Parts: sequence; C-alpha cells; structure tokens
Amino acid sequence: MQNLDGDVKTMPAPSYIPLEGLGGRNSPGPRYINRPHRHQNASTYYNRTKRKRDSSSCSTGNYSGRSDSPRTSSQASPQKSNTNTIVTNLPPWSDPLYPYSRGTLGLHQEIEDFFQWMVPSAEEHRMRVGVVDRIENCIKVIWPAAQVHIFGSFKTGLYLPTSDIDLVVVGRWEALPLRTLERALLDRKIADPITLKVLDKASVPIIKLTDKDTKIKVDISFNMANGLKSVELVKMYKKQFPSLQKLICVLKQFLLQRDLNEVFTGGLSSYCLILMVVSFLQLHPRSDSADPAANLGVLLMEFFELYGRNFNYLTTAIRIRGDGSYISKEEVQVDMPPGHRPSLLCIEDPLQPGNDVGKSSYGALQVRQAFDYAYSQLNRAVRQSGGVGASTALSRIVQVDQETINYRNWIRQTFPVDDEEIGKENQEKPHAVGK
Repeated sequence: MQNLDGDVKTMPAPSYIPLEGLGGRNSPGPRYINRPHRHQNASTYYNRTKRKRDSSSCSTGNYSGRSDSPRTSSQASPQKSNTNTIVTNLPPWSDPLYPYSRGTLGLHQEIEDFFQWMVPSAEEHRMRVGVVDRIENCIKVIWPAAQVHIFGSFKTGLYLPTSDIDLVVVGRWEALPLRTLERALLDRKIADPITLKVLDKASVPIIKLTDKDTKIKVDISFNMANGLKSVELVKMYKKQFPSLQKLICVLKQFLLQRDLNEVFTGGLSSYCLILMVVSFLQLHPRSDSADPAANLGVLLMEFFELYGRNFNYLTTAIRIRGDGSYISKEEVQVDMPPGHRPSLLCIEDPLQPGNDVGKSSYGALQVRQAFDYAYSQLNRAVRQSGGVGASTALSRIVQVDQETINYRNWIRQTFPVDDEEIGKENQEKPHAVGK
C-alpha cells in the first residue's frame, strides 16, 4: 500500500491494526476493582506495530489554521479527594475518590466514566421528544396524511446532549413544500426566526432551525428513504459491536471540539464516522474485539492509529458490506454515476454501493491529522504515571466546555422527570413518532 508521502507498503488490510496477538479475553490480565460506575472488565495489553512508519504529520497537528487541540477547556475546578489532597484539572466525568489505574486500563475506565456522564439523561430525552411532538403537530395541521419519522443519531441513540434532531416528512406533493412549512414553523412560534433557513438548492433540500424553547437544532427533509434505512443498519451494528456506542460517544465529542463533525465544515458526518468505526471493528485481527469486555482504551488508540497514521487514503476505499474489507477506489468507481470519482476518504455506502459516504468530507486531511495528534497524546499519556494534579488521559484530547455543562443543568431543572416517569419512558424508547 502507499501512504500520503508515497512510501510503498505491502501489508494486508487487517495488519493495519497493530496487534501482535497478546492479551485477549482469556488472558490473565489484571482487572480493576468493581465500582458502581465502573462495571466493565478489560484486558490491558497494547502493542505498537514494530514496522517503522513515515508520518507527514507534525506534533501539533496543523494542516491548516484549524487546531487539533480542544477549542475550549473543560470544567477543572479544584476538588478534594478522600485524602484531603486538592486534586486539580479533573474533568467533570471523573470522580476524585476513585483515581484511574495506570496505562490503557485507566483509559478504559475513563472512557466508561465519560460515556456514563455524557449519555443523555431522562430529562434530555423528554425535552427532545417534546420538540418532535411540537413539530409533528405543526405538520399534521397542514398535511394530516403526512408521516413524520425520526432518523439519525436521536433514533439510533448515538447522540450527544447537543446533537441535532433529524426528521423526515413523508407525503405526496407536486413540489417540496419547504416554504409552506417554514411559514407554519414561524406562525406557531416553534422556530427561532434568526436560525430558520431553507436550503432549497442543496442536493438534499432541508429546513434547518433551532427550537425556540429548548435551543435544540433540527433538520427537516422530505421523502428521504435512505435516512430511515440507515437507522436499522446502525442498530444492527450496535448489537454486533457492543463497544461501538462508547467509541462513537468519545469520537463525536472529539470532532465536535475541532469543528470537524459536520460535512459543511469539511468534517465527518455521523453516518460516515459510524461506518469508519464499524469497518475498524470488522477488520480487527482479534475476534474478541467485539466482546463487551474489550478494553475501550486499546480500541480507541488503535482507531486513532489506523486512521491517523496507517490507512492509505490515496488508493484504498472502505467497504462495509458482508464482513467488511478494504478495496481499491477503482472498484468503487465502477458503481458510480459517469463523471464521479472517489473522494480522499472513500467509504462505499452499504445501502447504495454507488454512493461515496465520504464525498463531502473535503477536510479529510484535517481529520487524519487530528486522529494522528490524538494517538500521540494518548500514547504518551498511558506511558506516564499520573500524579496529583495531573491531567487524565482522555481529557488530553476530549473536553466539555462550561456552556454545555450549564445547558445540561438547565435542562434538568426545566424538564424534571420523576422516577416513575423514567421507568415508563425507558419502556417506550425509542420515541414512536412515524412508526
């Protein structure tokens, strides 16, 4: 294979992931103490590949003016541990009473904590359901026969507290009624007028808005069947790969901080990122990578190393269909419409083989550089011994700004849910609009 510097490498696809067969689900690797908020066991191995590589990336990770370091800092107020020692620089998901273990095991523990802290609460879910209900009622008043479907991350459960809601309206019109719905959303005071945009010239015409009451962003499209099909595909992969949801949670926040989480900024769409993680897990040379007890720290570092250093973006495309494979871009181009060429980050859409999921990610080099930077930071962190006041491994690359923390606190106070309602809503999830 050939890297971005032109260095020829002949390495079979699975070997891109640097594993030498150590550890595994049956290995007697150390286990950490079971705690209420840390209930996963994980093996602790991590081996870098012995093959030397040329990396065109610089240590600071700047292909352009966009920085690889977090845009904003996390909440880092001093906290007291049980030894009365002041612990500084702790991220909000970290418990000062339970310091993390050293190495990749500690990174695994921190990813578990980060996921538990970031997973949307019952109040956040209730708030989003309310947004969908208001928009659905608005649409039903105009077109009683129309159906409103949720798709995207809210439907799959792979969403952050600040993620958008994706809706598709299914019905029959001679022309898409974008302007009609725009007026209705304004008349019923659902959308913040400043944020309401009708993108009628886009390849997929949509209405973008921010809900006036909750500040949640919503994208509304019409008659887009592929979005609904992708939901079922992602749900299937969530069951097949238990670590997928937690890795996606970390990676989404990582890209969000760097403005690389939207295609209109050149970054990765949620669907694109999910397929990259699925491919990584499909082609992992050790079968127990799909085990629920797999070390998330190891997997995250390997993901960053694969797509930040080893993957050949020039000639290789990602195929998800079947058991997954790496194929040549020429093979993907055969199914493309005349005049279309594979993009730098070429991912064959498993639902539509002629569609390149990464075609709009024109900032793929920036994404690659950010992943390279993250790998180097984590690799350094797991080899160092943490001391009092030291940053945690994950907080070196992922942080949550104070504005997000305040917003989540506001949601809990404004949309309270009691225990009985939480149990009822857990039985009703996912939200049933448009089923």
